[in-house]
Parts: sequence; structure tokens; C-alpha cells
Amino acid sequence: MSKREVEIVVISDVHLGTYGCHARELLKYLKSVKPKMIVLNGDIIDIWQFSKRYWPETHMKVLRKLMKFVVEGVPVHYLTGNHDELLRKFADIHMGAFHLQNKLILELDGKKAWFFHGDIFDVTMQHSKWLAKLGAVGYDTLILINSVVNWCLSLLGREKMSFSKKIKARFKDAVKFINKFEHTAAELAVQNGYDFVICGHIHQPEMRKVTTEEGSVSYLNSGDWVENLTALEYQNKAWKIFKYDARDFEQDEAEEGQLSDGEDLHSKLDINTLLQKIKLEIV
Repeated sequence: MSKREVEIVVISDVHLGTYGCHARELLKYLKSVKPKMIVLNGDIIDIWQFSKRYWPETHMKVLRKLMKFVVEGVPVHYLTGNHDELLRKFADIHMGAFHLQNKLILELDGKKAWFFHGDIFDVTMQHSKWLAKLGAVGYDTLILINSVVNWCLSLLGREKMSFSKKIKARFKDAVKFINKFEHTAAELAVQNGYDFVICGHIHQPEMRKVTTEEGSVSYLNSGDWVENLTALEYQNKAWKIFKYDARDFEQDEAEEGQLSDGEDLHSKLDINTLLQKIKLEIV
């Protein structure tokens, strides 16, 4: 497959280390693009739920692919989120093409873009973090059950369904939260003179113009790689939402099961030990 050239790729809410993460699909996507810059907009590694008992090879391959971009000189900006908030202690670290930050401001063709995860707008995160963590476990469990149900539906030839989306659509408070999140982000962006505000956090891919009393701004959200399997791409002075479709990534199964360069991932990066050290240092 020929690689698509993209100026900027924005990915968020991958949640590596959880059962709901679609690492295999993300890896296929990353292999299909040739970006000039990558913005990882929070919750890439789910340190909240990290366990040495669950770290599949596909999750390791995603990290290794991102590291390969760094080695090749592609700027990779890792912006911290709430699930990887433990990394905020190390924010503003710059190592070659790798940058660990809490937020990012870029000038894109004469316009200012403001990137940050967005959990600062979540009241639950600010005042009841234990409840947010409990909800994260519940969400991951729901996604796991949903995947089993969808597997059964596929065998029966029926259309897949999303429990999470149905729950969000049924409860008005969830819809209100999303709308308030987007409007708050837009208000702050307008006040600070930004043309684009790019977030993650709410797992809701979006791209629209938001008008406030003080002006308007383009609000964008990269979605997630748990349910929606989406990313944002900037090319030719325009943004678009990329939506993963398995039909566009058909590969030979034998080729997919092999490492691209034959190297042993675990000898290059022991992610289990690394994350354990991070948790011990911060706690």
C-alpha cells in the first residue's frame, strides 16, 4: 500500500493497555501515512488501568511505530491526558524529535491552532477523580462485553452495535456534557485569539464552527481508537476526520503476523518495566 502524505496527524484516546484498544487497526493506519508531524493528544497509554498481565504485542508495535517516526526525524508531540496524567510530571521534555507537553500551539498557514487533551473541562476529573477512575474501569468492561456481543452478531450476519453510543444518546446529561465541553473549549479559544481548538477526551470525533458572543472558532476533536477509530488530518490548508474502514486495509495475514524488520520488540523496549518505574517514581 502506498503511503499518503499528510502534514499533520492528530490521534488521541488510544488507551493502550486496555481491552478496548484497537491497536491493530491503529498500527495499520500509521503504516499507511507519511506525516510531517504527529500530535498524540492525550490518553495514548492508559496508565490508570495499566497491568503487567495485559500488554499485547500489537500495543507494543504501536509504540514502536511511533518511536520509529521519532528516529526518522518526524516531530512527535505527546500531549498528556487524564489517563496518562502521571506523565505531566515530566512535561516540557524535548528529546530530538520527541516532545512531551501538556499543550501545543502551532501556526498553520497563517492561522493559530491550540491543541490540548481537554480533561480540564471535566468537573468529575477536578473534584471526584476516584469516580472518574471507577467510570474508566466500567467503560472498559462495557467495551469488552460489547466486543463479544458484536462478535456474535457478526456470526449471525447482523449489524454491529455500540452500547456506549446508545447510552450516550439515551441520557440527556451526556449530550449536554458534550455540548458544554465543546462550547467551553471554543469560548477559551476565541478569547485567546486562536483559529482552531483541537481536543480529545470525550471520544466524540467532531469538526465544526462554533460561534460565541465574542467570535467564532473551528472546534475539532480527534475522537478515539476504542470505539470510533478516528484521527484528524491536516493537508492543503484544510482539516478532515479520518475514519478507519477495514476494507481499505486488507493485508495478507502472514505478512501482518511478522515484524517489519525482524527485531524483537521486548529486547528494544520493555514497556512493562518502564511504566512500573514511572508509577513508582511519581507515587
